[in-house]
Amino acid sequence: MFSRGFPVLWASVTISSLGNGMRFVALPLLAVRLTDDARLIALVALAGQLPSLLLALPAGAWADRTDRRRMLLWSDAARTLVVGALAVAVAADAVRIGWLVLAAMLLGAGDVVYGAGWSGMVPTLVPPAGRARANSRLQAGALIADTLLGTPLGAVLFGLAAVLPLAVDSLSFAVAAALVLLLRGDFRPGGAEPLPARAPLGRQVAEALRWLRDRPVLFRLCLAGGLTGAVASGLIAVLVLYAGRTQHLGPTGFALLVAVFAVGGLLGSALTPRLLHRWGARTTMVAGVLGSGACALLMALAPAPAVSALAVAGYGATEFAWAIGGLTLRQSQVPSRLLGRISMAYQLVFSAAGATGAALAGLLAHQWGPRAPYFAGAALLLAVPLLLPGARRGAEGWALAGT
Repeated sequence: MFSRGFPVLWASVTISSLGNGMRFVALPLLAVRLTDDARLIALVALAGQLPSLLLALPAGAWADRTDRRRMLLWSDAARTLVVGALAVAVAADAVRIGWLVLAAMLLGAGDVVYGAGWSGMVPTLVPPAGRARANSRLQAGALIADTLLGTPLGAVLFGLAAVLPLAVDSLSFAVAAALVLLLRGDFRPGGAEPLPARAPLGRQVAEALRWLRDRPVLFRLCLAGGLTGAVASGLIAVLVLYAGRTQHLGPTGFALLVAVFAVGGLLGSALTPRLLHRWGARTTMVAGVLGSGACALLMALAPAPAVSALAVAGYGATEFAWAIGGLTLRQSQVPSRLLGRISMAYQLVFSAAGATGAALAGLLAHQWGPRAPYFAGAALLLAVPLLLPGARRGAEGWALAGT
């Protein structure tokens, strides 16, 4: 089902995700240690998110012009050096808040390049019939490494010494880079075929966006992905308020809710390949987004922590069904020469909508309480299927390769 190179890619992505999880807690904890200015602390977080808005389309164009394996190698090597230098500065007690901002931005840029590279490598390593399972394993591995292992491990190591999560993070990127060197094969778009003459960046991006516009299923899925991304970011942004003020949970209870979401995501990752094979892409994704809407509504109405935990787990499972279905469909429908740009167009819409959703959720929670974003999110998710072409009208656009 998989080539010998897929386990290597899986291991590289998973280990990189472990480093990302540790960095997720290490940078804000360092920022709080360096300053009590909330604006500067927020700036560190913003710096890490900006590259996904500014570099997504250029990174996608790069992925469609070069060996995608090299993109992984260069991004992992660069992140190894950036985090390593930051670790040295922390160990020497010489780090400054400006350095954190710069490091967050560089690491965010590395994440964008890495994501643009690996997402286009799956079709090269995995035949069409196995791509749903491959995407499921990649998503599950990243979720376990980032959320279930990396984040708590980063917090524990930071408690022992601030330099430890950064040192381990740097090591994880170095190991991921070493694994990439073991990959064998041609990971250029189109394989060994010569690439056409290089066009200006703007023209390359415009070509991909026109192609996407002319494919109703993929275009509307991109817009729908913006809505689901806005809702997900918004609900996560106010989850700590929801847990404390509506369910009366302390820090441990909040952490357990996050863990329950991850467990639900693992369940969704395991079940989605079977659902895609049995139901097809459209039915699976519609069921996923409707399930997410129902779970968001249950969270809004939950009278007790046990009910909210069940809803959070269900939301994690259905959200991953939607995400894996969409990723597998893109890999089936988009030509290799465009896959990097199309994937990163989706990422750009998701990131921009996510930032907007987090801000709006904060405003809703401030004005009407922490349950309000969950009512609003449920309404949006339940309306998403209205955006999607029907199974008959868009039959060709919903087709999965190998099914």
